[in-house]
Amino acid sequence: MIITIKDIAKKIGVSYSTVSKALNDSPLVKQDTKDKIIKLAKEMGYEPNYAAQRLVSKRSNVIGLIWPTLERVAPSALITKINEEISKHNYSMILSINSIEESVEMFKRFQVDGVIVFNRDNIHMPKTFPMPIVTYGVNQNNSIPVIDVNYKEAMNAAVEYLNKLGHENIAFLGDFSFIDERQVEKYQGFQQAMRKFGLKLNNYNLVNTGGLDWYDGYMATNRLLSSPFKPTAIIGTSYDISAGIVRALRQANYIIPKDMSVISYDNIPQMENLEVPLTSFGVPVEDIAQQMVTTLLNYIEDSDTVPLSPILTPKIAERTSCALAGTNNN
Repeated sequence: MIITIKDIAKKIGVSYSTVSKALNDSPLVKQDTKDKIIKLAKEMGYEPNYAAQRLVSKRSNVIGLIWPTLERVAPSALITKINEEISKHNYSMILSINSIEESVEMFKRFQVDGVIVFNRDNIHMPKTFPMPIVTYGVNQNNSIPVIDVNYKEAMNAAVEYLNKLGHENIAFLGDFSFIDERQVEKYQGFQQAMRKFGLKLNNYNLVNTGGLDWYDGYMATNRLLSSPFKPTAIIGTSYDISAGIVRALRQANYIIPKDMSVISYDNIPQMENLEVPLTSFGVPVEDIAQQMVTTLLNYIEDSDTVPLSPILTPKIAERTSCALAGTNNN
C-alpha cells in the first residue's frame, strides 16, 4: 500500500499542510512536531512523490553537468566535488560527455533546473541558453557566469615562490596550442611573472608540451633535459603534465628536489599521491565546486539576472618537491 501525506496527517493528528511543511524542513513547523512527523513517515515507509512535487514547484531539483572529458585527473576530481556540493543542496546530477549542443538538448528533455558546463575545446559558447548555465575558466565578458580561477595569478605565485627559494633558471612546461584560453592565461601569466621578478626568458625555458596528457609532459621534459638550458626548477601547468615531468626526471636519475625543484598547477589532493608529492598552486578544487554550484543555484532562483562572475584566489599546497636553489648538482 502506498503511504501518503494524508495517512501521516491522520495518524499524528495534524493538517496535511503541516506534514508537507515538516517533510520539506520548513521553519514554520515547530522542531518537536517536525521530528515526530519525520520519524512517523520513516516508520510508515513514506516515499515522496517527486513527480507531484515537480508539478507544484516547477523544479526538477536536477542539475546537468556537461563534461566532455573524463580522462584527465584534475577534471575528474572536480566532478566528484561538484557532485558532493550539489547533493548538499538536495539536488541530483546528470552527467553528459556529449557536445554542448547535444547535451543542452538532452537536458531540456529532462527539464533540469540548470547546467554546469566545462568547455574543453574552447568552443564558441551560444549567447543564450534555454536554462541557467555556469562555466569556469577565464572571464572574458561572457553572457553567462564564468567562475574565473585566476590562472595568471597562480603562475605569478608559483614564480614568486620559486624565486624566494633562490631559483632564477625556471622552465615552464605547458600546451602552447593557444586553442584553450586557459592555457593561454597560464602561458602569459608565467612570462609576466618572470619579467616582474627580473628573471630571464629565452627560447629554452618555454617548453611546449603539445598536449595536456602524462606522455606530453614526459616527452617535453626529455627535450628540456637535452637542451643547452639548465634549469633548477620546473613549473608544470597541470597534474597530468607534472606527473610526466616527475617520471622523466626520475628516469634521468634526477633527485627531486635536490637536483630539481618541481611545482605544478592544479590544487588537488591527488598531487600527494604522485611518485614525489608535488607542491602545487591553484584554487582548491573544493572551492571551485562550491562557487560553481552556489552561483548556479542563485541563477536558478533569479533567472532574469545573470550573477556576477567571481574571481577566485589561488592558494599553495606545500609538499616535498621544492628546495632552496644551490643544491643542484648539474
